[in-house]
Amino acid sequence: MILRELFLAVAGLVDLAFTIYIFIIIGRAVVSWVNPDPYNPIVRFLHAATDPVLNRIQRYVPLQFGGIDFTPMALLLALSFCQRMVGAILTSIAYSF
Repeated sequence: MILRELFLAVAGLVDLAFTIYIFIIIGRAVVSWVNPDPYNPIVRFLHAATDPVLNRIQRYVPLQFGGIDFTPMALLLALSFCQRMVGAILTSIAYSF
């Protein structure tokens, strides 16, 4: 009973972490449409939080077509898939107790 609640709580926290990171990526994409001040703390945070992952994806799979970068969209799809898979796995583990 306690293990079930623990796994369900962990599943909720993992889901929340995925959701927050997805919103950070969306914020980065929206900010990239304008010419932001690179010294703005919010812009610096968005770049610091997303650049390592986006640069790694761009290195292996170049997704720029006609000046439009589709790397954030690919990352959003991958994160959404992982969010559902991890949530389903943790929930099934929780209900197996």
